[in-house]
Amino acid sequence: MDYDKIKELIEAVSKSNLTRFEVEEGGLKISMRTDKDSKNIVVAASQTAAATVAEPMVQTAAVPQVEETAGSMVVKSPLVGTFYCAPNVDAKPYVQVGDVVKKGQVLGIVEAMKLMNEIESEFEGEIKEILVENEQMVEYGQPLFVIG
Repeated sequence: MDYDKIKELIEAVSKSNLTRFEVEEGGLKISMRTDKDSKNIVVAASQTAAATVAEPMVQTAAVPQVEETAGSMVVKSPLVGTFYCAPNVDAKPYVQVGDVVKKGQVLGIVEAMKLMNEIESEFEGEIKEILVENEQMVEYGQPLFVIG
């Protein structure tokens, strides 16, 4: 899929009422999600191991910048994918604001290419902020949690 086709898809999704859209063509998978509140579109593209990336990944929504301050640390996403706050739809979230976590404790899941990757805390402390919502697309290095 060439860059112009990707750009057309982004424009079509932004003009529609769709909240989520995925397409796969020749080993390239593009997933788009519209944030209903801000009307930003987050686009993630991935390819299978056999294919090579011809075009750069397109992102139209800004990733929030969170700086670590004295006494607080930021847990960032190690990969691009869909964030889940609980192991399944009926389960309660792994953590909530105010919870005290230990190093290695599971904070959430990022699904990438049908693989569920547990996001573990790199720090000990209290969850001060959860910066993403359930089923939100996340980017590599995007801040997910603030622990203080």
